Amino acid sequence: MADFTEDAKKLLEDIGGKENIKAATHCVTRMRFVLNDESKADVDAIEDIPSVKGTFTQSGQFQVIIGNQVADFYNEFSKVSGIEGVSKDDAKEAAKSNQNWFQRASSVMAEIFSPLIPAIVVGGLILGFRNILEGVEFGEWGLIVDNSQFWAGVNDFLWLIAEAIFHFLPVGITWSVTRKLGTTQILGIVLGITLVSPQLLNAYGVAETAAADIPQWDFGLFQIDMIGYQAQVIPAILAALVLAYLEKFFRRIIPESISMIFVPLFALLPTVIIAHVVLGPIGWQLGQWISQGVMAGLSSSFNWLFGALFGTLYAPLVITGLHHMTNAIDLQLVADYGGTILWPMIALSNIAQGSAVLAIWWMHRGDKKEEQVSFPSMISAYLGVTEPAMFGINIKYMYPFIAGMIGSGVAGLFSVLTGVTANSIGVGGLPGILSIQTDSMLMFGIAMVIAFIIPIILTVVFERRGIFMQEPGAVEDDTPMIGDV
Repeated sequence: MADFTEDAKKLLEDIGGKENIKAATHCVTRMRFVLNDESKADVDAIEDIPSVKGTFTQSGQFQVIIGNQVADFYNEFSKVSGIEGVSKDDAKEAAKSNQNWFQRASSVMAEIFSPLIPAIVVGGLILGFRNILEGVEFGEWGLIVDNSQFWAGVNDFLWLIAEAIFHFLPVGITWSVTRKLGTTQILGIVLGITLVSPQLLNAYGVAETAAADIPQWDFGLFQIDMIGYQAQVIPAILAALVLAYLEKFFRRIIPESISMIFVPLFALLPTVIIAHVVLGPIGWQLGQWISQGVMAGLSSSFNWLFGALFGTLYAPLVITGLHHMTNAIDLQLVADYGGTILWPMIALSNIAQGSAVLAIWWMHRGDKKEEQVSFPSMISAYLGVTEPAMFGINIKYMYPFIAGMIGSGVAGLFSVLTGVTANSIGVGGLPGILSIQTDSMLMFGIAMVIAFIIPIILTVVFERRGIFMQEPGAVEDDTPMIGDV
């Protein structure tokens, strides 16, 4: 095991000392600090520490890239600094003091959807596989499900999982919101079930059902439509927020001796009523407006501009953390249109940033310290996680970052013009093709080639001709401010 004692002492000194650290923790590869005064951190000196592979600021946290041995480094840093670490959740709470209201809203959205991503990715892959089974004709043989009882059975069985993930998505959302806000999670689950109960008219059947045929709860003086909110995002979020607020409110005013009975009752019952009478219809309409607006941009005569702009600007969105907001839009598009044109451009942006790092790795081969960052971050980007690539390499030099943005923009333009559609959110980067609808796979494959080649060419050209290159030392001085844009 490496000895990080001297490096830990140097980091403590260069970061502004113990008194400048409000909270400290670590993730898989990075030390994460919430600093009292970020200007006291000497970024140049920190990045010269042998075990440090880069720094960046994101979501109010100053992050130092260490690598796979970050846990050992963290333990040594705790010893030399005398600072007891906090959990990642506590660090996030402390970091909120360094965020504006929009960054906080984005962080909340990220923390709501992050626990759901594994299930959504699996669902997208399953839908893609089912599309091959029931939607692709293989010459004279025809559809697989029409010629093989085994695969027809597999196709039907897989719908069990896909339906659970997407139709019952509100259950996951309401659970995640209550988990995030520290309220009773089982109440969130129950609330979600009341939004998708089999008693209700399925959301997908509302458009084909005459108003007179919509079932109702009849209370004599008034009636409430029995409409479900399968796959709907905004109604579930709004309802869960109300539930959490009411639970916290009643927990403050109801005596603890009877809180077990009355807090769940007074929180859940009004929320279910409000959800079906007010929040559900409002949330549904808001969701439709959002998806219709995005779809209008993606299907208009100016869709090429939309694709080019989104593809170009997605990487800067990642820097600010605002990219998490696209998850809700993607899921709403899937619910309303059966697929999303937006998500493929995200996968293409991952590939483009990875290719920019690939060019840097090739041109700077022999720089052992940089290779410790560039090669693994390139692999990470190609697999859908771009932060190490962007913060460790591309933003440091700037010109590969811009090359990646341009490549992503061109690929996004092509993707939108050819109508590339994904089943849902999937694994980003190169594996993204697994989530693409079968009739879009060829065009997405071409878009992947565009996203792969253009950033490599541009990065080489920019470096050799000195285009978009920073003055020596300028990048390091500016790097901590990038996450505050």
